[in-house]
Amino acid sequence: MSGHSKFSNIKHKKEKNDAAKGKIFTRIGREIAVAVKDGGADPASNSKLRDIIAKAKANNMPNDTIDRSIKKAAGDDGNVNYTTATYEGYGPNGIAIIVECLTDNKNRTASNVRNAFTKGGGSIGTQGCVSFMFDKKGQIIVAKEDYEEDFDGGFDELMMMALDAGAEDITEEEDSYEIITNPDDFTTVREALEAQKVPMAEAEVTMIPQTWVTLTDEDQIKYLHKMMDLLDDDDDVQNVYHNWENEDD
Repeated sequence: MSGHSKFSNIKHKKEKNDAAKGKIFTRIGREIAVAVKDGGADPASNSKLRDIIAKAKANNMPNDTIDRSIKKAAGDDGNVNYTTATYEGYGPNGIAIIVECLTDNKNRTASNVRNAFTKGGGSIGTQGCVSFMFDKKGQIIVAKEDYEEDFDGGFDELMMMALDAGAEDITEEEDSYEIITNPDDFTTVREALEAQKVPMAEAEVTMIPQTWVTLTDEDQIKYLHKMMDLLDDDDDVQNVYHNWENEDD
């Protein structure tokens, strides 16, 4: 799940149990299937596949699992064709939410997503109703504790590497560095940092909110958590972006 840039969320995700890790691997497997279908099974000539492999490794997906996913996607036997579906809507107190899906049954997915919004006290809107409140950007998160093991230059050193590679911006958080790129430059920047052995906790093209909203009503927070849990449990859901500033993070 996406939606927040703080490393605490990333770290929390990586510490989840095996069942949750299995869900992440399933989602990445679907992304690999789509990437292979669109651009072939050779990462050397398929930049989208290279990016997904990097994402898989950042999520501790074993190499043999990645290889099996690529081989399965490259074969015709039993290979499921997934299509993209994006839903936009509102959570409690007008929280803006975008749900990206990969599905082999759009009717099932639409019904499940609508159900999650309804049970979470929200509503599905029309295409474009909230996406204008987000910026599509490449986002690379570098954990300070991982980076500082091998690099002595700290923020300044990483900033020079990132900007030289073509990044738009880099900011320092309490326990991480956040590098932002134009979506078209993301692969180039990520591969340049990878070549420099920079450890990346997360690297992907994402939707970053232009403004954040804080909820103070306990019932609204409870409803929003319910919505997020239902979406997280849905195998068709790949990413959820929102502008909720969770003060517990």
